Amino acid sequence: MKQITNTILMIRPVQFRMNEQTAVNNYFMEDIDLQNNAINLKAQQEFDTFVDVLSNIGIEVIVIEDTPVPDTPDSIFPNNWISFHSDGTVVIYPMFAENRREERRDDILEILEAKGFRIENVMDYTSAEKEGLFLEGTGSILMDRVNQKVYCALSDRAHEELVIEFCEDFECTPVIFTAYQSVNGERLPIYHTNVMICMGEAYAVICLDAIDDKKERKNVLDHLKQDGKEIIEITEEQMHHFAGNMLQVAGASDKRYLIMSTSAYNSLRPDQISTLEKHNPIVHSPLDTIETCGGGSARCMMAEVFLPRQ
Repeated sequence: MKQITNTILMIRPVQFRMNEQTAVNNYFMEDIDLQNNAINLKAQQEFDTFVDVLSNIGIEVIVIEDTPVPDTPDSIFPNNWISFHSDGTVVIYPMFAENRREERRDDILEILEAKGFRIENVMDYTSAEKEGLFLEGTGSILMDRVNQKVYCALSDRAHEELVIEFCEDFECTPVIFTAYQSVNGERLPIYHTNVMICMGEAYAVICLDAIDDKKERKNVLDHLKQDGKEIIEITEEQMHHFAGNMLQVAGASDKRYLIMSTSAYNSLRPDQISTLEKHNPIVHSPLDTIETCGGGSARCMMAEVFLPRQ
């Protein structure tokens, strides 16, 4: 079982803007003084630059164009509705925002099969939407594939019942907690786990300050330490610059890299950078418009493909 892959699926946006339906509980989003078409154009430029950066280090990037209809302003974040596993399983997830459910596209599976990937099984959890239960893919569940654990910060978008169901289906141990951020003096749940933890092969970047409950914090730390992870702690301020929203990937010759946005990189202290660089070079790309309007960053844009090849 591998923790990282060299193949990434990304969706190039056509209608990117601030999604009014996700803004209700994504406190990373901010208004921007631009017309929607100008926002989308800037997002496309950031997207294309990012794809070039990834391709240049030897990552296989499968780029799928979004379609103008239906209206899917958040399609740039495919890892929330789909995940691809090494046994040939594809998982489809239940989404909180109604307009995000429109992002799910069967033709993406056909495109992957045409590229020589093998799909054995599709597990579809979307019927949970009827009960108002959600689990937003690898945004909500952070997988330690090697140690078969799933870390999950509960929120409106990550229901405990579904986390446990997923863990039973995939024979993983759930590590469940609640993570908070300060919003106008109030502690409110963080919408996705992957903004506050990044799981590398030998390390974990984590905002421990976000886990208010001491027992929960200790439990998370115990699991990470027990699996030999070096713990690189980030502050809540750094988390707000998306320093938790990173992904370790394999590039040319199987070389490891840590991918993040330029905003995340600039928020890191020199000692944090040198600790991370002991494990892998850092690669970053500017994603300011996507981060500001979408409330997501580099990791959210990359759906890892672990599927076997034909």
